[in-house]
Amino acid sequence: MHDAGTFPVILIKPSHYDDDGYVIRWRRSVIPSNSLAAVYGLVMDCADRDVLDIPITCDAIDETNTKVDVKAIIGRIHAAGCGFVGLVGVQSNQFPRAMDLARRFRAADVPVVIGGFHVSGSLSMLPGIQPELRQALDLGITLFAGEAEGRMDDLLQDARNGALQPVYNYLNDLPDIGHQPVPFLPRDRIARSMGMQTSFDAGRGCPFQCSFCTIINVQGRKSRRRGADDVERIIRANVDQGINDFFITDDNLARNKDWEEIFDRLIQLRERDGIAIKFTMQVDTLCHRIENFIDKAARAGCNKVFIGLESINPDSLMAAGKRQNHIDEYRQMMQAWHDHRIIIFAGYIIGFPGDTPESVRRDVEIIKRELPLDILEFFILTPLPGSEDHRKLFGKGAWMDPDLNKYDLNHVTTAHSGSMSSSQWWEAYETAWRTYYTPDHVRTLLRRARASGISWKHIVAMALWFNGCRNIENLHPLDAGWFRQRSRDERRPELPRENAVIFHARFAWETAVKHARYLGLLARYRWMARRIWRDPASLDYRDEASTPGVTEHFADRKLPKAARHPRVLAAQAAMSGLETR
Repeated sequence: MHDAGTFPVILIKPSHYDDDGYVIRWRRSVIPSNSLAAVYGLVMDCADRDVLDIPITCDAIDETNTKVDVKAIIGRIHAAGCGFVGLVGVQSNQFPRAMDLARRFRAADVPVVIGGFHVSGSLSMLPGIQPELRQALDLGITLFAGEAEGRMDDLLQDARNGALQPVYNYLNDLPDIGHQPVPFLPRDRIARSMGMQTSFDAGRGCPFQCSFCTIINVQGRKSRRRGADDVERIIRANVDQGINDFFITDDNLARNKDWEEIFDRLIQLRERDGIAIKFTMQVDTLCHRIENFIDKAARAGCNKVFIGLESINPDSLMAAGKRQNHIDEYRQMMQAWHDHRIIIFAGYIIGFPGDTPESVRRDVEIIKRELPLDILEFFILTPLPGSEDHRKLFGKGAWMDPDLNKYDLNHVTTAHSGSMSSSQWWEAYETAWRTYYTPDHVRTLLRRARASGISWKHIVAMALWFNGCRNIENLHPLDAGWFRQRSRDERRPELPRENAVIFHARFAWETAVKHARYLGLLARYRWMARRIWRDPASLDYRDEASTPGVTEHFADRKLPKAARHPRVLAAQAAMSGLETR
């Protein structure tokens, strides 16, 4: 594309490297980045308003499904004589890859701006400029902290005038996101992801105090939200290009004060206008207490819900500051979602102070037996830059892995605060995946789905995805996709380029073996499902987790004394003091 006479903006959402040093890229990746959509929408709004003296063009590239052609991008910007590359939504695990791309652009004198949670989190929680950010500044890279709503005009004008500032820091001036330009990606970009699903945020910020979370320190603890009119504009803009499946990325939509107005509007679009909207959202464990919340969510088109379960050990929840999780209500809440044929998937964190391989196995078995969850995904407790956990470890001078590429919640990056060694911590993580996704438990998930009226195809697809990605691809499902693509020239610069024959032969063999294993797993799950769906008795299936009225509560359990780690007891005492002030 020839950009002479235009101002090209190239937005790139970087991927990160696998354990062999290769960029993780797929023919089809998971959900498109909301950060990429938000920034693309802002730039296109500036283009529509002619904020510069020349036309603005914008291209959005998600590296998880598109190879970044650095030479072609350099050529476009040089041909135009202006423009810049924006590396957007850069998380800590993506920062090394972002810097490797940025170095190549800067070597060709192309302006580069890096924004996202790593830059914002580091500047919000740590003193001064940390070494990796200093390296970026030394290369002439601009750092952008905070959110771009209301600031894109200034950024574009500075870039047009060759006057980009070293740092734009808006962390103490978070914008109102109502009536802002629509987060948007063109259909051809969404088509590179699985399921033709796109994402948007209806609100930002979270009032809770989870110590492992970066959101409260980057997006703030005050809820800022889009109204029903804004959400309708987002929906209609995507429906106009044939997209009707959405992931609403709010950390907790149940705490959006406008949830009912938003749901009512979506219900209207579905029931009056005949727009077949469906969406996935994230909520907390107390959302079922909100009158009409689940009923209206179902009518509005919710078909999947993600819940941050984190742990069933009350001591671990207290130590992490996650006081909003009331574990004695988990079962009731999940049954309420299943009553509306909504699939539940949840996140569970491994590495709290009292965790051991044995306790993790025990807790996962309890979940399997007593909670009507469909899909459970596991994460390693990680001190992400921008979190309170990271700030405290930094202040103590505690060891944290210097390789930011590992901060993907799938690697051990610091010493366990309890009794586990690093190898035991990893064993506990592996144990959790193996324990949950046994053939017997997948069969149980299918039986519960049959009794709840949930399609077996959804459960088979999700079990195949979450179990297969972790145990076949050796990647977390959130990093995975369909049909891995790998290039010899997309390896970490400090690692050698492999021999072409060896590289391609090994990759072809690995691809064949992995797909054979996927097909075998799929055949097994489909066979299970068909047997269950052909059995009339399966319609009446009930077990301890799915039977209404079971009164045993997790809070009544006598957990082993090993779970009562001193750090947990200290955290409990501190929290009790906060609650009585």
